[in-house]
Amino acid sequence: MLFTELAKTLPDYAKDLRLNVSSLVTEQTLSDQQKWGTIVACAHATACKPLIDAAEAEAADKISPEAMNAAKAAASIMAMNNIYYRFTHLASRQDYRTMPAKLRMNVIGSPGIEKADFELYSLAVSAINGCGMCIDSHDKVLAGHGMAVEKIHTAARIASVVHAVARTLQAM
Repeated sequence: MLFTELAKTLPDYAKDLRLNVSSLVTEQTLSDQQKWGTIVACAHATACKPLIDAAEAEAADKISPEAMNAAKAAASIMAMNNIYYRFTHLASRQDYRTMPAKLRMNVIGSPGIEKADFELYSLAVSAINGCGMCIDSHDKVLAGHGMAVEKIHTAARIASVVHAVARTLQAM
């Protein structure tokens, strides 16, 4: 089943989500690689298997295998980083902020696709995972790459809708 088809199965109380999915998949602010890579990364961040399968199925002919891999890698590495950096940010003890992370994150430096696209995926996943420190960090890198604020905003909208779809599916 495709992502857009899966969204049509949402119950009537989630009609707004169905409409938002429809709107986001036709969104022209992002390239297909940015849009569908963000959708796949966010689906993986939700850990909702039917949603992951549907997002990957629909994205398969819209993005390169490298972008598909990078989207999954963004969800994977942010699952780790968002917890670690949220901890350092929220902990009262200031020492944690100056200590080296000592965590491997090579994929961030070499994601296999354009760095800005990977950062966009990572920002969207960070929004789902609730790490403000990571959101700020990715936003700064994206601004340095000249990415328009409208594109970043669209990625955040995708994150919110994909997350809500996953929660609704899991509750059904």
